[in-house]
Amino acid sequence: MEATEIRKLAALEDTHWWYRERRVLLGRALRRLAAGTRPGRALDIGAAGGGNTRVLRAHGWRPVALEYSAEGAGVARARGLDVIRADARHLPVPSAGLGLVVAFDILEHVDEDHLAAAEIRRALRPGGTALIAVPADMRLWSAHDLAVGHVRRYDRAGLRAVVEKAGLVVDELWSWNVLLRPVAAWRRRRSTGSDLDAPHPLVNLGLRTVVTAERHLPVRALPGVSLMLRAHRPA
Repeated sequence: MEATEIRKLAALEDTHWWYRERRVLLGRALRRLAAGTRPGRALDIGAAGGGNTRVLRAHGWRPVALEYSAEGAGVARARGLDVIRADARHLPVPSAGLGLVVAFDILEHVDEDHLAAAEIRRALRPGGTALIAVPADMRLWSAHDLAVGHVRRYDRAGLRAVVEKAGLVVDELWSWNVLLRPVAAWRRRRSTGSDLDAPHPLVNLGLRTVVTAERHLPVRALPGVSLMLRAHRPA
């Protein structure tokens, strides 16, 4: 992702409906893990400004934010987070040392996504968990994807194949941002660049209200704008 987009993301992530709801979903996933997993060392790949890293810390994990760009790493460091700069295909961490790896919106930026997935598997201890999110469905491909540095969007079979080829066991795979998919498709057809901007506060509230409703509706099997996945490294 270009430096300009990283700066925009870091400025928006605390208030933008998309990032706020994603942090809620991450928190819910962490609470489910807490039933059988004692929080330990974690890695947040592609941390940007560190919004998800802060969620990990709030839930008792000892996270490190990994960011490729100098801009994102600088913002995360200024927010008091432990940060390392590195490529997702070459994680500078010991093998089998992490209880959790979070990789939200990372694999789609990497030409060799299988290498990044293999590194996640290597870094996890046996039984450790990977939480992964990617943009869904090449039918939604647009100028936005090009502007933010995407290489691809994923379908369920494609994402599962990359993760399983790396040696991880998929526990759950579901769609997110289902209710707003028609709106996203309409906007992407008219897109001439990145959609990453600050919506009007009332629009932001309305979109957040809609996407929040998904927590309570049986829509995770339907097509969405994103795919989310939980997997583990087998013993």
